[in-house]
Amino acid sequence: MPSSQPGEDEEPQKKRAPWGVLALVLLTGLALIRNGSGEFDVGPPQPASAAAADSGTPSGVTAKTAALPYSMADRVRIPAIQVDSPVTPVGLDSDGWVGAPPPENPNLAGWFTGAVSPGEKGTAVVDGHVDNEQGPAVFYGLGALKKGNRVEVRRKDGKTAVFEVYGVEVFSKSDFPGNRVYRNTGRAELRVITCGGGFTKQNGYDGNVVVFARMVDAR
Repeated sequence: MPSSQPGEDEEPQKKRAPWGVLALVLLTGLALIRNGSGEFDVGPPQPASAAAADSGTPSGVTAKTAALPYSMADRVRIPAIQVDSPVTPVGLDSDGWVGAPPPENPNLAGWFTGAVSPGEKGTAVVDGHVDNEQGPAVFYGLGALKKGNRVEVRRKDGKTAVFEVYGVEVFSKSDFPGNRVYRNTGRAELRVITCGGGFTKQNGYDGNVVVFARMVDAR
């Protein structure tokens, strides 16, 4: 596919695993973000039961939502929770987990290069820390999102893929529904993931907050 920056954009695309291989990796339950610190007075917001994902099509879907070609993610904006963060590519770490951005940088998100790029047909994945040793990090407020909120991902080709949230849920790390979360729906979709659920100093967070969103515009 064409790329505005071949040296930077094309290399991760070559490494992208076929969906069937990726699904097997994710279904093992290994594709979860490592624990944050959790050590401050008020924990991050958790999704409301009313925000559970459904199969409806957002009202904003138009012809503009045709899938985009491959291009690396550059920046993510979530106006409802004041997120405006640069994005760095992440892959699988040495233990088989989906990597996360360096924890010392609280305002940095990661785009998982083993899946599609945001705006392509398929399910793209963006993750980030909920907190670090200093306090809240980029996706601290993720669990407060509601259906209809927007997530904007600016790409290296200059286009911005706009996604509408249709579900926000928290899943146990010990029983993570990888097939449901990461499956290819035939549309351009996005999952935004961070740690969540209960927290103990011994084990960290016991779950992951997952935002389900579909592309509704591109500009």
